[in-house]
Amino acid sequence: MSLPRSNVTRVLACALLAAPQLAACKSSVNTEGRLGLSRAEALGAESKGSGSERCDSRKTGRETSEYDTSGDGVPDVRKVYLSTGAGVDARLVMICRETDANGDGKKDVIRYYDDEGRSLREESDRNFDGRMDIALVFQDGNVVRKELDENRDGKIDTKIFLENGKPLRSERDLKGRSSAQQWVPDRWEYYEEGRMVRMGTDLDGDSRVDRWDRDHEYKSAKDREEEKQMAEEQASEDEGNSVTTAAPASENAGAGGAGAGGAGGAGGKGGAATAKKKK
Repeated sequence: MSLPRSNVTRVLACALLAAPQLAACKSSVNTEGRLGLSRAEALGAESKGSGSERCDSRKTGRETSEYDTSGDGVPDVRKVYLSTGAGVDARLVMICRETDANGDGKKDVIRYYDDEGRSLREESDRNFDGRMDIALVFQDGNVVRKELDENRDGKIDTKIFLENGKPLRSERDLKGRSSAQQWVPDRWEYYEEGRMVRMGTDLDGDSRVDRWDRDHEYKSAKDREEEKQMAEEQASEDEGNSVTTAAPASENAGAGGAGAGGAGGAGGKGGAATAKKKK
């Protein structure tokens, strides 16, 4: 998302809000709400989420806009823009958006964008316990990976890789050996048509699969379907070969009939000559 670079256009987004909320839109200068909470208290650095350097509005060439979408006088959405270009090409590109979804004054959803305004990553606190427990990773506008903290210890323990919105495989750290610097899974799961069909587990911690578990019911059904399809293809092929083989035989029979007819014609001609001679 990008905007022309000017103080006026930066707040044009407020005009898109409902009329009662227009007065609640605030610039990065005026951050005091009617409850007396400042921007730092509402969505400050001490609140949950990493924030990332892309949300740091203090860096050169960046500007912020804040909005009160709930009408309580406290900003609950904060956007950070990067200033790019010069002259008539100058514009503001949104590179970070922070949202307080439940009105507790802390950011619950953070989305990061690249310098062209394309989504890169989104982190969310789904149960509002103060820790981000799911992250979505984007590529070309699509979610290609989900990262989850399923045991609520503040660390990612599951990664799900997707294609066209469906899971292809997932990796899990069941023993909690991973760190921010190194991902160490000990279970790998594979999916077909959205259903897990195969699972490998590392039992001794060497990052290699020691045991495989499979969905035998799915595999049996899949095998039966493949066998049925192969049988239908073979029957169709046999039928085609039968038609192809019968065609030359018919042609030969026609040729033989023509020959016989020709011979008969010759015989008839000879018979006619004999009768003429006797006469």
